[in-house]
Amino acid sequence: QVQLVESGGGLVQPGGSLRLSCAASGSIRSIYDMGWYRQAPGKQRELVANIYNGGNTNFADPVKGRFSISRDSAKNMVYLQMNSLKPEDTAIYYCNAEILPTTSNYRINYWGKGTLVTVSS
Repeated sequence: QVQLVESGGGLVQPGGSLRLSCAASGSIRSIYDMGWYRQAPGKQRELVANIYNGGNTNFADPVKGRFSISRDSAKNMVYLQMNSLKPEDTAIYYCNAEILPTTSNYRINYWGKGTLVTVSS
């Protein structure tokens, strides 16, 4: 049906930058909220940033001023630009999207499998 696939994770030095991408595919009628979550070892999954279909965005306090989120609605993609990365940003980053499938009358939250971001020197 609907799939979310992340890409762009990897190893980066502190202070570096990384751009994550997420592509939604499948039987999609409409995509509403899209966002990024992360989960570090020993911690619960937390919101990083999200963006609504109207363009409004919000960010978690630890990433404000360093990360930005954008989307390309025509391509069903969402991006997370991460700048000034810190070791504490190390986590598995998950793409999330609220999607109305073509065969459904209600919205469903979908999750990607995640991509690992490691910030280390």
